[in-house]
Amino acid sequence: MNSQLTVLIPLKVKSYWTKINTIEKGNNLADKIEFIFKGTEKLSERITTVQFYSHVVISRTLVLTGKWEALYDEISQFRKACGEAHLKTILATGELGSLTNIYKASLVAMMPGSDFIKTSTGKETVNATFPVAIVMLRAIRDFFWKTGKKVGFKPAGGIQTAKESLAWFSLVKEELGDEWLTPDLFGIGASSLLLDIEKQIYYYVIGQYPAYCDLPMS
Repeated sequence: MNSQLTVLIPLKVKSYWTKINTIEKGNNLADKIEFIFKGTEKLSERITTVQFYSHVVISRTLVLTGKWEALYDEISQFRKACGEAHLKTILATGELGSLTNIYKASLVAMMPGSDFIKTSTGKETVNATFPVAIVMLRAIRDFFWKTGKKVGFKPAGGIQTAKESLAWFSLVKEELGDEWLTPDLFGIGASSLLLDIEKQIYYYVIGQYPAYCDLPMS
């Protein structure tokens, strides 16, 4: 249940990710690079020279024990370490115990300056679900009404087909409006979804669904 910071550096050539532990200034990598740090010690020294998105996984024990100020302080440290980068805070909602905890954690995550709140890493036993999403979206709406700041939403895990993604688009539209249907405020974290999108595009162009050998991701 330790907090974890993941830095994603978008580069131009490929869409796959390679996990590494460190990166030096001037490295010329052809992949997206994902590298993971525990905590924030000396983090800013490593990443101030590159453009990146940062993903923070909160300490769930702080939520389960009601230590909201400690959770705020933790996310504030991540926000400070990440500088002006986009901060996506992952709540790991399947491990928070109740919808009330999810609502409170959502609000606390937004207060220090999270640009996105995300349901999960996609690796937990329970990932993105509609009840959880409604709670998080209404927390985003309440926060916007009180502060005027728009915070993005990203469900992750368990979204496997293009049809399922449309249901998520509809949910965000109904709860937050068309303004949130942009890449800056809405994203879906589902690597398996890419396979179905490939198949649907193939069907649209060719007129039939592909065999597994026809698609590189398969």
